[in-house]
Amino acid sequence: MNALCKAWDLMTDRAVLLQPAFILQQRKFRETSLIIDVLTRDFGRVSLLARGIRKAKSKTVGLLQPFTPLTLSYLGKTELKILTDVEITQPFNPLQGLAVYCGFYVNELISCFLHQYDPHPDVFDYYGHCLSCLSEPSKIEATLRIFELDLLAAVGYGLQLDYDLQNNQAVDSSTRYHFHAEQGPIAAADGLFSGNTLLALKARKLTDSNTLYEAKILMRKVIAVYLHGKPLKSRAVINQIIQHL
Repeated sequence: MNALCKAWDLMTDRAVLLQPAFILQQRKFRETSLIIDVLTRDFGRVSLLARGIRKAKSKTVGLLQPFTPLTLSYLGKTELKILTDVEITQPFNPLQGLAVYCGFYVNELISCFLHQYDPHPDVFDYYGHCLSCLSEPSKIEATLRIFELDLLAAVGYGLQLDYDLQNNQAVDSSTRYHFHAEQGPIAAADGLFSGNTLLALKARKLTDSNTLYEAKILMRKVIAVYLHGKPLKSRAVINQIIQHL
């Protein structure tokens, strides 16, 4: 049974019940409510209205936090659904320090690359794994690069990393390359990226500092191409934090 069929099995005419989800962002609505943007397993990005959630006696507002694995129930026929129930589904390690801001960066990427109500259960799984790895400081850089690669591939922007199409030859670890988002690597003596970095990205095995540095530059350039130069607010915040560490 494919993901879409499973999604319909979980729906009534108006309601979705116990849908695994993570909160991407939220904003205040009127005096006591919130509008929250969530990533669900079976329905993609969904916007929900949490009515009365900011009242002094509300216990639910404490559950509606980013990076927390939840199950959500909601209903409605319009684009803005009404949240009816929320539960934490499993124990998890809260993000701390720099990892929190990196988590918001990942959330912003998802908001930029996924259309609302476009199911991507694979991205939901990548996201959950990403959050687990971000809780380990030594894995942050590699985790972000791997998530970026997997997200782009899931939405149809998979990168050619191990073959130089222009020169019709496999990437060599000792050769330097330019990199174009749509064409892939092109051998060049003054290339910014080593073949070793490209092959490490392909294998999702990023360990040494030089590979991690080149991988960050490459992915930054690629993402800028597909976002048409739109700046990411979370990236600017992370850069400021790193400068003050």
